Amino acid sequence: MTVSRPATVGTTAHPAVVHGVHGAAGATRWTCFAGRRQLSSPCEAVEWASIPAGGISGEHLHSRTEESYLILSGQGELLLDGVAHPVRAGSLALTGIGHTHGLRNVGDSDLDWLVVESIAPATDRALRGHSSEGAPMGGVVLRDLFADGVVDTAGVFTGPLRRIESLDVTAPVVLGHDDTELAVYVVRGHGALHSDATGDVALFPGTCVLVPAGARARVTSPALHLAVVHLAVAP
Repeated sequence: MTVSRPATVGTTAHPAVVHGVHGAAGATRWTCFAGRRQLSSPCEAVEWASIPAGGISGEHLHSRTEESYLILSGQGELLLDGVAHPVRAGSLALTGIGHTHGLRNVGDSDLDWLVVESIAPATDRALRGHSSEGAPMGGVVLRDLFADGVVDTAGVFTGPLRRIESLDVTAPVVLGHDDTELAVYVVRGHGALHSDATGDVALFPGTCVLVPAGARARVTSPALHLAVVHLAVAP
């Protein structure tokens, strides 16, 4: 399989500041690593967000997209369908179509999280002018990714986001799939990534590399913690 899109590399070094996210007061620091134009999967965006102590990302209903929140640092309170859950680094929330979520920083430092928002099949059908009647609906779940290592989304999501991995790299590892593009985010540590799609990329906390479907990327580091998001590309 040939590489479907050029690779994308981004960092959280220079975030935008967005006010009133989902109707909540206050400011959110935000970076979009990849959007529709950079993605081959039916995915809206791969993003990073951060709110200060006391900050809120407003509660809202997901009526057309499925969204994952991976808490990277800080202490928070996550509302899932109106029920409050404590969250910390490693907490992974999957919110499907027809469900609500919101996030509050209850700690003393910034609350940072990785966001992946993807198109559900029902939405894709509607956008193409077809009936979405009978299309599968998603669910909602909260897991500890850093403890579990891998979270598959089957039974919760219906779209392209198939799995999320917590990966510790202590020896060279090759990442990549023919039918899946990867969003590789550096949680902690330093290292390097090389592929024909990216060339050489320095890896440090806050770096995100999109590895296109069909590409292979070699990651090297004596100690590197990655979050790897698998986004299926239609054949």
